[in-house]
Amino acid sequence: MNELILELSEINPKEFFGDQNKNFQLVRKYFPKLKLVARGGVVKAFGDQEMLDEFEKRMKMLTEYFLKYNNLDENSIERILTSESKADYQTSKQSDQVLVHGVGGRSIKAQTANQRKLVELMQKNDMVFAIGPAGTGKTYTGVALAVRALKNKEVKRIILTRPAVEAGENLGFLPGDLKEKLDPYMQPLYDALRDMIPPEKLDSFIEKGIIQIAPLAFMRGRTLDNAFVILDESQNTTHAQMKMFLTRMGRHAKFMITGDPGQVDLPRRSISGLKEALLVLKNVKGIGILHLDDKDVIRHKLVKKVISAYKSIENQD
Repeated sequence: MNELILELSEINPKEFFGDQNKNFQLVRKYFPKLKLVARGGVVKAFGDQEMLDEFEKRMKMLTEYFLKYNNLDENSIERILTSESKADYQTSKQSDQVLVHGVGGRSIKAQTANQRKLVELMQKNDMVFAIGPAGTGKTYTGVALAVRALKNKEVKRIILTRPAVEAGENLGFLPGDLKEKLDPYMQPLYDALRDMIPPEKLDSFIEKGIIQIAPLAFMRGRTLDNAFVILDESQNTTHAQMKMFLTRMGRHAKFMITGDPGQVDLPRRSISGLKEALLVLKNVKGIGILHLDDKDVIRHKLVKKVISAYKSIENQD
């Protein structure tokens, strides 16, 4: 049996391995054929030489990541251990910077490799599609980028919109006027903004029209200049709605379109405007497209397992 000894220099073993060695336990799962022992800053591995070489390579990738970002969590470990190259998980230092200081001085930044890639794409392109399942931080990262652009005076207003499509419910049965009926659909956008802008300032921005939150139907006929515009839940747009929205883009505007093609609530036999747009626009220069996945889920760890379970039965159809 072959032996490999690795010394973790310049690294705090407790931070690297995690509380109760949870990070190391996760690494173990990916190398079941190796016997792995960690004591202090030394890792010993026993097993087949080819597997030891792979383990050494992945440990080097993990330590380099930790030294760069000073952090190692379940999502980053999984991505590093399953990536074919560094480009799959490493991003520029610029994309790792704080996007905005939120309420109470909280630092809001991209938390996963793909979220950091989303930041980079928005810096390089005026229109970006962020595609992925629930909990991957698409909307939250987008709102943070929009708030940063507003604070830096790169845009004069933020416009957040969603199609008012009912997920098995009916708007007509909800009480109240149109705004009261539509507000629940916009709640995730309000929630993100409240994390980033103090309540009184947010109310003032909304009252002055600096921040606008409206259903997609309200975008018709408008030209959106000097604005950071986010279309959320875009999988529920029709062909006509998506085309209408994309052609609203004015000068000095940034457009982000987020959605999950796996959660379409449109009537049967209706074509999702998002799915169609991804096919039509995939080779258009100046448009960025990013696919996030379950490794980017930053909600409760069970969300990742739920997504994986549903994916397994959906792939059987």
